Amino acid sequence: MISHLPIPENEDERIIELSELDLDYSQKQKALLDLTKLASKVAGTSISLINLIDTYTQWTISNYGIAIDQMNREDSVCQYTISSESSFEVKDLTKDERFSKKPYVTGIESLRYYYGIPLQTSQGRNLGALCVLDREEKDISPEKGELLKIIADEIVNRLTAYRMIQILKSRVHDLSEEKKRVAHDIRGPLGGIISIAEIIAAQKDENKLEEILSLMDMVHKSGRSLLELADEILSNHGSDPLEERDQFTLGLFKEKLEKLYQPQAHAKNISYTVSITHGEEERSIRKEKLLQIAGNLISNAIKFTPPHGSVTVELSISIKNLKSVLQIRVSDTGPGLNPLEIKEIFKGVSNSQEGSTGEMGYGFGLPLVKHLVASLHGEFSVHAQPPSGACFDVLVPMGASRDGPVMT
Repeated sequence: MISHLPIPENEDERIIELSELDLDYSQKQKALLDLTKLASKVAGTSISLINLIDTYTQWTISNYGIAIDQMNREDSVCQYTISSESSFEVKDLTKDERFSKKPYVTGIESLRYYYGIPLQTSQGRNLGALCVLDREEKDISPEKGELLKIIADEIVNRLTAYRMIQILKSRVHDLSEEKKRVAHDIRGPLGGIISIAEIIAAQKDENKLEEILSLMDMVHKSGRSLLELADEILSNHGSDPLEERDQFTLGLFKEKLEKLYQPQAHAKNISYTVSITHGEEERSIRKEKLLQIAGNLISNAIKFTPPHGSVTVELSISIKNLKSVLQIRVSDTGPGLNPLEIKEIFKGVSNSQEGSTGEMGYGFGLPLVKHLVASLHGEFSVHAQPPSGACFDVLVPMGASRDGPVMT
């Protein structure tokens, strides 16, 4: 039942803070692999994962020892970790009724042991979890637990630093003083990565863990490289080699939406298509928050569409008030929405409902879309006539001033 879901008390604020990181869940494997491997070596387990949990999905942004990209939030163990103060441990998944029938326990992976640490921000919100797993029972000592907590903190620091760099690059041409301040902020958390590596390296005779020392050296080098990047951005010399990464083409946006959400549609036997207006594949768009907006709409549509139904995404560029506007239209063949439900969406009311096949609801997907679209000065509208499905339209101005009026 929905009431049994482990939902953090600050769920709304947690989801918003995760969305503000504006992450591309498919691009962080290499950037975080050193920390993921380090967690496995510290814990003595064969598997470690870095998972972020949004309204509908657990996204594995870095993995070691097992190939996994995502799973439904309601099926994950980490959903319990993000509702915990410190850590969450399951000695034997096969004996816990919450997980004993999950595919990762009964299937080929045959997972048995789980230990998770929340990825907690400075605001006290758990965005996801660092977890270690094994196919046999393990014992995580308090000392190992503390080391895993340090690694979890550094994961959050690094994700925050990447976002700072992203923000800095978007303002680099106009706000010199802002560049200096943000670059200074970047150095703080990344300096922590280097300090930890140096401390553990200095205690090598006591640790006697050569693999850990080797991985810490990787953390050290990674931290140094990011600090050098911050200095490079500050210097005003040459072009920014990362600047193009703040841009999508419509074609690339389409590819990412297909890759990220096709597994969810396939799991429910739903037809899922993403299309672009002919000839606009190479049109350039700013990617800020677009994956979060489209992703929540798509996951919501899949959730409420019954098996053998369809979810369609249409991407196009139009001109409105002499400005380019990106249109994202998500249509489904679910039960639709009545006028009261549509009204509640635009009031920001977070009502939780079960999906078409009993999927658990968390109640913040569409209100989050409304919040994100408003932050980009865009328009969000819903068209539905039960029981013939629903259509969600988002219009986002490309290049509009953040300080300009909100479109209504």
